[in-house]
Amino acid sequence: MRILIAEDDEVLSDGLCRSMRQSGYAVDCVKDGQAANTILSGEQPFDLVILDLGLPKVEGFSVLKSLREKNRQVPVIILTARDAEEDRVKGLDLGADDYMIKPFSLPELEARVRALIRRGQCGVNPTYVCGTLTFDSVGRRATINGETLELTTRELSVLEALMSRIGWVISKEQLLERLYSYSEEASSNAIEVYIHRLRKKIEPAGVTIRTIRGLGYIIDKVSETNG
Repeated sequence: MRILIAEDDEVLSDGLCRSMRQSGYAVDCVKDGQAANTILSGEQPFDLVILDLGLPKVEGFSVLKSLREKNRQVPVIILTARDAEEDRVKGLDLGADDYMIKPFSLPELEARVRALIRRGQCGVNPTYVCGTLTFDSVGRRATINGETLELTTRELSVLEALMSRIGWVISKEQLLERLYSYSEEASSNAIEVYIHRLRKKIEPAGVTIRTIRGLGYIIDKVSETNG
């Protein structure tokens, strides 16, 4: 899952980025509306946007309007100090999915993020199953025979990417996009480390991660890989 945070208050932005990354999301942060427009116009899809209205260069309302005019349906939470009714109405009419007033409760924001992502998955089964391994993409929890699997945040993200494409190859580049923001340095070696750790942890489920040389990785049942 990938989130964009458009917030010009550096302290608040850094706090939000840390919180969302600790929850297992890949996070990109921008400090002005022009940068938000640029990144939202790119090919990298986002699962949610947290948008301040009082952004420099291009205000939040304009960013939201431009996003919806491009028919981008990514969920948007407006996070702002503007508490006037006309601003709330304007934001929702322009296509925001939620509107929160600063100061705000971080646990409540995190709950609203989960709710919108869950809503965005409506019609799509958010739970993936392979052998006795199950991954709940909303609760971000992996289990084997109902027992919670202890995974790091990065390992969870790698497993989620693989489980969402059971039986299909996913490349290192695609995994890197799911795990890291544009500002973070990452290497394909890091993916290899996470894959190695995951193989050991999911082995009891009768599941393995195969390396398809030159293409990437695929997760499936051990019995299927052994023919």
